[in-house]
Amino acid sequence: MPVFELDKHDIVFPPAYLADNSGLLAIGGDLSPERLLSAYKMGIFPWFNPNEPILWWSPNPRFVIIPEEIKVSKSMKQVLRSDKFKVTFDQNFHGVIEGCQSVPRPGQQGTWISEEIIDSYYELFKRGFIHTVEVWHEDELVGGLYGGVLGKCFFGESMFAKMSNASKVGFITLAKNLHEFGFEIIDCQVYTNHLESLGARMIPRMQFLNKVEANSHSIPEQAEWGSKFKTRFNY
Repeated sequence: MPVFELDKHDIVFPPAYLADNSGLLAIGGDLSPERLLSAYKMGIFPWFNPNEPILWWSPNPRFVIIPEEIKVSKSMKQVLRSDKFKVTFDQNFHGVIEGCQSVPRPGQQGTWISEEIIDSYYELFKRGFIHTVEVWHEDELVGGLYGGVLGKCFFGESMFAKMSNASKVGFITLAKNLHEFGFEIIDCQVYTNHLESLGARMIPRMQFLNKVEANSHSIPEQAEWGSKFKTRFNY
């Protein structure tokens, strides 16, 4: 399959199923909020290295978690039952995305989260598409994640942890809430051991795209997840 070159002035993507064997679909364009939202509606996401052209992906198969299938180990249940961490929602966008930008990850050099990305995702946060999960320890932000919402699909983008288990606590608490509110799928994009341990699995790209298509016409208004979502569950 060819890799398509996007026009900076025309927010149009080729169909996601035309991505090549690696999942790469297109190159170029920009990172405007409008283009990002258009990409998510089509099951496409940006992922690229600093100082390189923007790359747009739609892997096959797709790595996802069904919220009701979230796995919680015995050791994690003990952590979640304790008062070690506190979880909040949509309380510190910049703290979360800057944590994802700055905290090193094994096997990765640098980050793709540029200032342009931060500005665009903050605009989408204000519009109600992007949400954040914050994990605190003694009033310090020690972990978290962010992602987007279309209908009953959550599109995970990035997570970070400054303390062991912090990101898992945030992710598990999010998944439990999404299950209670009838969400069907959490997009994890590409494989990681970390998310596989929490129950993520591969599904065919077309199955994923059908889920997105069924929800793409329901863009949420800005909602106060902080008042709707639980911060603790019984384990």
